[in-house]
Amino acid sequence: MDRPRTTRLSKSCILIIVVASVERFAYKGVSSNLVTYLTEVVQMSTSSAARSVSTWSGVNFMLPLLSAVLTDSFWDRYSVIAASSLLYVVGLIGLTSWALLQAWMPCSSLFLPLYLISIGQGCYNPSLQAFGADQLQMDDDDDDDDSAYESEEEKSKVKSLFFQWWYFGICTGSLLGNSIMSYVQDTIGWGLGFAIPSGVMALSVSSFLCGARLYVYNKRKAHKSRPFESVVRFIKDVASSVIARKVRLPFRDDNDDDEVAVELELQAKSLNDLSIMKGDGIGIDSFIKLEEPLPSVAKTIARLLPIWAMLLMFAVIFQQPLTFFTKQGMWMHHRIGTSFVVPPAMLQSTMTISIILLMPLYDKMLVPLLRVITREEKGITVLQRIGIGMFLSIVAMFIATLVESKRLYECRERGIDLTIFWLLPQYVLLGISDVFTVVGMNEFFYSEVPNTMRTIGIALYSSVFGFGSFLGAFLIDILQVVTAVGDSNKGGWFSDDPREARLDKYYLFLAILSCISFIVFTYLSRYYNSTST
Repeated sequence: MDRPRTTRLSKSCILIIVVASVERFAYKGVSSNLVTYLTEVVQMSTSSAARSVSTWSGVNFMLPLLSAVLTDSFWDRYSVIAASSLLYVVGLIGLTSWALLQAWMPCSSLFLPLYLISIGQGCYNPSLQAFGADQLQMDDDDDDDDSAYESEEEKSKVKSLFFQWWYFGICTGSLLGNSIMSYVQDTIGWGLGFAIPSGVMALSVSSFLCGARLYVYNKRKAHKSRPFESVVRFIKDVASSVIARKVRLPFRDDNDDDEVAVELELQAKSLNDLSIMKGDGIGIDSFIKLEEPLPSVAKTIARLLPIWAMLLMFAVIFQQPLTFFTKQGMWMHHRIGTSFVVPPAMLQSTMTISIILLMPLYDKMLVPLLRVITREEKGITVLQRIGIGMFLSIVAMFIATLVESKRLYECRERGIDLTIFWLLPQYVLLGISDVFTVVGMNEFFYSEVPNTMRTIGIALYSSVFGFGSFLGAFLIDILQVVTAVGDSNKGGWFSDDPREARLDKYYLFLAILSCISFIVFTYLSRYYNSTST
């Protein structure tokens, strides 16, 4: 009599989940409090610091799109993880060294280690996520015909378990990075505050490399040509394909040294990448072929582009916790008692907590309730889900406007600092809006393209946050110039003086632009004909 099989993850899966969690800890340990470092230590202006963080964040969102294509076209995942992780660690060590030697370093040189981190994580994250999915194939070769059903059922359970623990690991790493490191940086020192992420990331990379014998590797034959020859062949293939009115990418596994359509495996977003928890085919295990006539590609993009454009303002708001929300908190009273200091960046953790708490409630309670009301299988449509999140983000910006207006009043008229906990509602609302809009966007852009164009759908989804970050930096530049005209302090809305800054007007400006985007989005959604079934 066969004993019941226990569903458990392999050692390689567990190791990769831990490594991914540590990476999120290191990244959030740097990014969440970066605007504080730039303004308080580097002495950049508020507007310059916010613009720099927004641009850096935009690059971080866009690089994985390019790196995933190159990895699946030319390189193997393990080698990319190994190389990019070393570059990642070099960037972190460079940032730590810069913090320790800051007095002797030119300001512009700070961006070298920051963008080394960008390049490293841009290659590291999508490859690690895809490599984690490879580990689920461990038992594929061991299945026999008599246990096929049991094997498929077991693999489904393992896949679901992997996604759940992957999501938990990412959220845990992000939460600890936001909270612990911001406290260390604000109260102990920035050298140690950057050294800890560097050290744990280096230890994580060492652990990953030491586990090489545990991993499952895709059995694929590499090109016999040299890298330069591969690049030349890639360019020739693309040119000939364009002439033939088709787009094809050479796949790195050349079965017979002929052209093969590339299979791309992309994960939409990092933590920020909630669909992986669901295990519904949107994310790590999505293999798609880009082999579509160019007119069809253009038609699909043109059809989705209006919705895509209306989501850019949500992405701009999405950047505020990293920039002006944190700066706003620095101008407020953030002590508990006489000794404990609440780092302003620590409040970003409330967004992660809101997401963790609401995600299971959404699927277990809200969807069944909405299903009774709307008669929709999912409770609400994907576009309605996105719209609800957009609306909540607008409400968050109006609340931020009111809170900042009150802070200014208390500071100017009464000479007191408002407590930082007044910021909690705007953080929590943005966390809730994330559950609606970010997950909805993931599903929308994935499902509204043909099976042969899934990569384009995922690229459109990720590019919303990349272009949104760049748009946010552009708006800061424009408003800085416009609002500084006639201002004796030349600071405009983004003055470094907490009595003169008018972040309330900036928040109101973003809320109004987002309202316009939301109204247009609602109109477009009303007449949008979905292609998904």
